[in-house]
Amino acid sequence: MSVRHALLALLTERPKFGLQLRQEFESGTGAVWPLNVGQVYTTLQRLERDGLVESEDADIAGPQKDFRITSAGRDELTEWLRTPPESVPPPRDELVIKLLVALRVPGVDVHDILQTHRRHLVGSMQRYTHLKAAAADDVALALVVDAQVFRLDGVIRWLDAADSRLKQFPLAGPRPPGAEVSPDGDRMVEGRR
Repeated sequence: MSVRHALLALLTERPKFGLQLRQEFESGTGAVWPLNVGQVYTTLQRLERDGLVESEDADIAGPQKDFRITSAGRDELTEWLRTPPESVPPPRDELVIKLLVALRVPGVDVHDILQTHRRHLVGSMQRYTHLKAAAADDVALALVVDAQVFRLDGVIRWLDAADSRLKQFPLAGPRPPGAEVSPDGDRMVEGRR
């Protein structure tokens, strides 16, 4: 989430001061992402330094200083909106890392771990679905909730695929020393079937 660009977008409507920007950011995102007022003012200072916003009250510091977007700020915002986010390399995903680690730990039931996480994610999906139903007239919140529900659905589908893959290839994890696998997939102990 680019706070920098969100603030530029809010400033396209009219000049605003920091506290207004914070309130509008939070209400515009369904109050899902709280924003620290200090982060707003730090970001505004950087935007002003970079010539993307300006203030008539250049000598005034404080919560009532109005900022407005510049032409360069509008260009920056337009470029950001049109640029697809980077998707490679994939971000470190704690759940993927947990699964990979679990494959290496002797005595760990990886299928149980997958199901534990799946149940948790399904519960989260249900909570978001109820939230969406309760706030049906709040478009911003509905969009945020939809994004989260679809993201959770994707993770659940990945967990199901991982569980199927591990059932199909039960020897996918590390093998104890001396335990080999024959070309037909049967486990061989110390070189014997």
